[in-house]
Amino acid sequence: MKKLLLLILLLALGAGGYYYYRSLKTGPKGALVSAAAAVQAHDMASFEKYVDVNSVTSHLVDDAAQQSSALTSLLPGGSLMMGGALRMLKPTLAKAARQEVQRYVETGSLEAAAAAAPKRLVNISLTGLAGRVVGPESEFKGIKYTREEGDNAFVGIEVTQPKYDTTMVVEVKMRRQGDHWQMTQITNSGELLRGVARLEKQRLLNR
Repeated sequence: MKKLLLLILLLALGAGGYYYYRSLKTGPKGALVSAAAAVQAHDMASFEKYVDVNSVTSHLVDDAAQQSSALTSLLPGGSLMMGGALRMLKPTLAKAARQEVQRYVETGSLEAAAAAAPKRLVNISLTGLAGRVVGPESEFKGIKYTREEGDNAFVGIEVTQPKYDTTMVVEVKMRRQGDHWQMTQITNSGELLRGVARLEKQRLLNR
């Protein structure tokens, strides 16, 4: 779950990531690999060319706010009231999430990113929450599908989740920006949170 905010960055971890860079330099897939290359180079300016960080984080706060029951099971001290609190604090949380993303790109460390999150009423790190969906041992498996609809595209990124002996598909929405594509949203983040919460509950029951 380590990269719900930054699942795109898994491309930088997968051994096959640069195969896509060599064979698909343009289009939505190429934009994702270029974003991963920017992370490896710790280049925030280049990263933001291919990832609309403000849009992605804003959507993530909305999605997380709708998953209060999943947050309760995934976060220590979670509360059913958290969803409402997240909605109330959306501008602050979205700004903090952007700081976390920037810190991750600059350092390559999710721990450093989470530490960059300021203390607040609802003490939640969106990169930390993402770390619950894709663990540090997860690997990029491949592009499951790509679907273009005019100036929008939807790309399914398949990653392993060894903790639960399964794989997950993270769907990202891309938008054409002149001569390149830019990621604007993780469209199934709510579904991923619910799925991982269910798997974690089953894991604890089977201990």
